[in-house]
Amino acid sequence: MIRNYFKTALHNLWKNKVASVINIFGLSIGLTCSAMNNWLEDFAYRVDIQWWMFALAGLAAVMIALLTVSWQAIRAAVANPVESLRTE
Repeated sequence: MIRNYFKTALHNLWKNKVASVINIFGLSIGLTCSAMNNWLEDFAYRVDIQWWMFALAGLAAVMIALLTVSWQAIRAAVANPVESLRTE
């Protein structure tokens, strides 16, 4: 019963963390794009910002979040539930 609860809790945690990373990334695209365009206007040699740069950054952020949450979920799933309950 305890293991089923931990599995459900870990699955919900994983979904919530990934969804929050995606939402924050979506909100930050507009701010970042306008800020970078304003900053790059002052340079003599200007680099245009492409859409794939944002896609690559978003993919990297989601992958880091997935790896981090997965690592923590695996550690929690392998741990002995009796030890977790004993320390609370």
